Amino acid sequence: MKAMNAQDAEKLLNDLRAQITRHAHQYYVLDDPLISDGEYDQLFRELLDLEEQFPDLVTPDSPSLRVGGEPLAAFAEAEHAVPMLSLDNVFNAQELKDFEEKIQRYLQATTQPTYLAEPKLDGLAVELIYENGLLVQGSTRGNGLVGENITAQLRTVQSIPLRLIAQEEQEDVAIPEKLVVRGEVFLPRKGFLQLNEQRAEQGKALFANPRNAAAGSLRQLDPKVTASRPLRFYVYGVGDTEAIPCADLKELFSWLGHLGFPVNPLITFCSSLTEVEARYQHLQAIRHELEYEIDGMVIKVADFALQQRLGNTTRAPRWATAWKFPAIQATTIMTGVDFQVGRTGAITPVAILEPVAVEGVIVRRATLHNQDEIERKGLMIGDTVLIQRAGDVIPEIVKPITEQRNGEEQPIPFPSQCPVCTSPLQRLAGEAVTRCINLRCPAQQLQRMIYFVGKAGLDIDGFGKRNVEQLMEVGLIREIPDIFRLRKEELAVLDGWGEKSAEKLLLAIDKAKHPTLSRFIGALGIRYVGEMTSDLLTRHFSSLDALLAAEKEDLLAVEGIGEQAAMSLTEYFANSENRKMIQTLLELGLTIETAVQGNTENNPLEGAIFLFTGTLTQMSRNEAKQLVKDRGGRVVSGLSKKVTHLVAGEKAGSKLKKAQEMGVTVVDEQEFLEIVERE
Repeated sequence: MKAMNAQDAEKLLNDLRAQITRHAHQYYVLDDPLISDGEYDQLFRELLDLEEQFPDLVTPDSPSLRVGGEPLAAFAEAEHAVPMLSLDNVFNAQELKDFEEKIQRYLQATTQPTYLAEPKLDGLAVELIYENGLLVQGSTRGNGLVGENITAQLRTVQSIPLRLIAQEEQEDVAIPEKLVVRGEVFLPRKGFLQLNEQRAEQGKALFANPRNAAAGSLRQLDPKVTASRPLRFYVYGVGDTEAIPCADLKELFSWLGHLGFPVNPLITFCSSLTEVEARYQHLQAIRHELEYEIDGMVIKVADFALQQRLGNTTRAPRWATAWKFPAIQATTIMTGVDFQVGRTGAITPVAILEPVAVEGVIVRRATLHNQDEIERKGLMIGDTVLIQRAGDVIPEIVKPITEQRNGEEQPIPFPSQCPVCTSPLQRLAGEAVTRCINLRCPAQQLQRMIYFVGKAGLDIDGFGKRNVEQLMEVGLIREIPDIFRLRKEELAVLDGWGEKSAEKLLLAIDKAKHPTLSRFIGALGIRYVGEMTSDLLTRHFSSLDALLAAEKEDLLAVEGIGEQAAMSLTEYFANSENRKMIQTLLELGLTIETAVQGNTENNPLEGAIFLFTGTLTQMSRNEAKQLVKDRGGRVVSGLSKKVTHLVAGEKAGSKLKKAQEMGVTVVDEQEFLEIVERE
């Protein structure tokens, strides 16, 4: 056979790529294959063989990239030019009506908008960027502003076009110079079951649900692993509606479909809320017949001009919402109760259940909260129980099915000693929680350590729960200061470690040595002292030394600090072991960064104190509070003469009347937004 030259090879490769791309679109997007699987595989083998002979002719849009490339060292960051926002939720028809009324009030119009209704896929949101029709970047949502660059992994998803090609019936559709689309990557039910069967045969842990499996598949550093998973994709929007030749969502999805993107065929357009409700009921009725999991329906105002007028809050668009399906329930048998010890010594009973599938999730455990909850529900070991879960909420037991008792059920004995250290348990008057009061309890030390290095603490990158458990088990860490005593030679020889992973963790630990005072206080895990309390303390006390010297009365003088938090702080800092631990951390090189006081240029609301009452319509109360804090202001929970602004939302209560009597400045939500935007 005569050897092929590069020119002929390039022509043949272009032809093979065009054929494979066309047939892949017919199969994965249109679900209408034109050739058999064997014929498709033969074309693909020819492509791979030819590209192996002529590696210089491999193009960025070659279908061969679907099989995955070399493993990545780590994911790079990918910024979103337009934030990928979350969605607010509604849970019933009345809340949906409230959603529309807010839209009408905001638009100051009586025009009935057209709504898009689409299934809410239980997958992972991604962003795809195309330049001159070629896929150049794909990323996760991340925190909405910055995600992870998973381009190599997304290229392996068969239904994501690598190059945009106008379909035959609309060849006049222009390929945009740049296009940013967003959609959902998901794992069909069948693929999920097959994947778990394979993992069971290999002795690997099973995925809990299709969403976790999809997310885990896309976050594999080795794209070949992602390529082996039967992931699918549906487009649901674009990054910037002003950059496309469409006036509304109906035109958009038609346009995107002609460019080769898979569009969910269950998307419909409704001219009234009555039609929206009917569509919701229909999707709820057929959800079990679909090839993929859905947990509700997304509702969007279809007209882009109206979307622009409605705008967004800091976390979600005002023109869209998700109508979630009701909590899913099932029955199973409670075979026992396990008692867990938390970082503050709290004893939490956890029900052990006979495994039961609840909408694709295998449930084996459910929280029982505390002893009072067990007694209130009248639960017994051996009971048939009704459990429920809604979305990603931890499953809970609704009630026992007492009619199915057979007399063999046993009471749940609440322990009098700590299940880990055997110290006596204590339950203070007025509290529902029983606690282990031994500060050296190994379970508490483990949980405090996990909390200290976690996101709510110093947020040490790569120092997860499993690492903490392993290092405590081998004795490298016993208390929090030991984290800063770790050495590379000790870590590198551990199972699953090496020099690179040891160096990476030590670099992350070193980077975490300079926390703000607020973050450090929060990392200590003191009872009743969360993020907001830590911020309040930081604004009042200029340094850690000043806080350590504070007495209970000093703490109570801080607006927003209540009796419980003040008592907890006083007891924590009065404990000699806690003082010694903090001193040791400082000796090991931990330095606490304190905020510069009085910088009104960066903190335009410095000295302003806000109190919120009533319901906000354009954002959540937490979002509003964050706007104040970001600008140097303070937020309090109680009314006093020190309050400079009372923000009164809908259905404001007695605080509004009292504030008016006291002469406190009262503003509505729109005036509040003007204040923070001006500042």
